[in-house]
Amino acid sequence: MRHGVKLNHLGRTAAHRKSLMANLAMELIKHKRITTTLAKAKALRVYVEPLLTRAKSDSTHNRRIVFSYLQDKESIKELFGAISEKIASRPGGYTRIIKLGKRVGDNAETALIELVDFNEIYGGKAEKEAAPAKKTRRAGGSKKKATEEGTAATEEKAAE
Repeated sequence: MRHGVKLNHLGRTAAHRKSLMANLAMELIKHKRITTTLAKAKALRVYVEPLLTRAKSDSTHNRRIVFSYLQDKESIKELFGAISEKIASRPGGYTRIIKLGKRVGDNAETALIELVDFNEIYGGKAEKEAAPAKKTRRAGGSKKKATEEGTAATEEKAAE
């Protein structure tokens, strides 16, 4: 029985699993989104989100802890540089998993895992463009529209 077992072993030994998660995390940091199986994506989210939280405060201690997980200087630079700036205000939930369907060869469930703040479709640019919305109040809104339509109609009649 699996009482209290939170880690998906993915059919690998501990060393192989550690290496797999480190490589997937480095690729996610490098490319901002990767396609993998659903089980690996869910395991990767558990692995990489604490590292992203560590990257929010840039200190030697945090850099050493993250380096002990990743063992790649370029990933550490990217993580503590561009990524930490983007996720600074986010309280958690740095990754998004999108199911893609079944793989042709072995019918495995595939998924796209991505960093939320680096998706232009869902995140940053769309929100910034939609932000300056009209400020309206409930009271008097219909009166204003009616008078504007009425003046527009009278101006059209006068022009004819």
